[in-house]
Amino acid sequence: MCSPDLIRQVAATLGPSDRLSGGSGVPLPRQAGSRSFSRVIDLTHPLPTDFPSANGEIWLEIEDVMTFEVHGINFKRWKLHEHLGTHIDAPIHFSRDGWTSDAIPVVSLVLPLAVVDIRSRAASDPDAELSVEDIQVWEAEHGQLPPGCCVGMLSGWDSRATGAGYRNVDDQGRMHFPGVHPDAAQMLIEDRQVAGLGVDTLSLDHGISTEFPTHRRWLPSGRWGAEGLANLTDVPAAGATIIVGAPTVVGATGGPSRIIALA
Repeated sequence: MCSPDLIRQVAATLGPSDRLSGGSGVPLPRQAGSRSFSRVIDLTHPLPTDFPSANGEIWLEIEDVMTFEVHGINFKRWKLHEHLGTHIDAPIHFSRDGWTSDAIPVVSLVLPLAVVDIRSRAASDPDAELSVEDIQVWEAEHGQLPPGCCVGMLSGWDSRATGAGYRNVDDQGRMHFPGVHPDAAQMLIEDRQVAGLGVDTLSLDHGISTEFPTHRRWLPSGRWGAEGLANLTDVPAAGATIIVGAPTVVGATGGPSRIIALA
């Protein structure tokens, strides 16, 4: 594990807010001087082969290629869909020519993290969406979102991740879980210059959506999304840093990622 001193050195190399290359208009995070932290919080779910997928099918297969008993080494082969478990959506996922996962500038994967709590609504309304008003309430308490940050939606849905309640399918086959309203996504893009968006559910859009308007606004703007986050309840509403270990498979539209927060 990296020492706090090393993380501070990395943070100190990140200069004032600037624009990323490629004409995306996505601002870099503001990193003024060194930062310290006392906790490392894992925002990643373990990924078994039966982790719930978007369509309910098995999206991960693992087989032994070599075993220690026979070959003196353990070596496995994976076959998986990119958008499974705790994972990142690259801009190319919903655009013709956006960044693939390997092309996302690494500096945009280390961001200030703002956690917006919608648990009270999500508990009674599984179709709840993070709204413009939710963001305004957060800012009234913590100040305006810093340019180049990541906004994480805390719905409490991660506690359902190992069961059928995660997809929460009704008798007509429609899923019901919280997501981000497209108007809120547009505000974060145009008015706040936010660079990353994360949710503790299966999708940036709430489960009942079939048109994915939040994906279609957010990702083509050159921004990444993180889905299936865990343990946002352990992260302070303001002041933490998110680090996204995005896969570097060339041409990938996303993929399972190790995502952590420093608080």
